[in-house]
Amino acid sequence: MVIKIALIAIAGALGTLGRFGLSEAAKAIVGAPNPWGTVAANMLGCFLFGTIFALGEARTWLSPETRMIILAGFMGAFTTFSTWMFESTAFIQHKQYLLAAGNVMGQTAIGFAFMWLGLKAGQYLA
Repeated sequence: MVIKIALIAIAGALGTLGRFGLSEAAKAIVGAPNPWGTVAANMLGCFLFGTIFALGEARTWLSPETRMIILAGFMGAFTTFSTWMFESTAFIQHKQYLLAAGNVMGQTAIGFAFMWLGLKAGQYLA
C-alpha cells in the first residue's frame, strides 16, 4: 500500500508539472495571464482520461492498479475537469440524462457561487 501511495504521489507531481508547463507555454505564446493553459489541460485531460480508461477496459497490459495510479495520480493533478466530464459521460451512457445535465450545470453554477463567496470571504478577512 505504501508503494501504491508513493506511485500516486509521483504521478500527481508529474501531472502538476504538466499542467504548470501548459500554463507557462500559453503565457509565452499568447502573453499576459490567459485561460488557454487551463483550456488545454482540461481538453487534453479529457482525451487522455478517456483513452487510458478505455485501454484499461480493453487491454490486459494496463492493470487496474496502473490505471488507478495514472488516473487518480497524474490525471487528478493535471485536471479534475476530466474526471468531472467522465462522470457526466457515464450518466449519459447509462441513459441518466437528468443526472448528467444536473452534474454539469449544478457544479458550474455552484462553482461560480462558491468562487464568489470565497472571494468575498477573502476580501472580508483581508
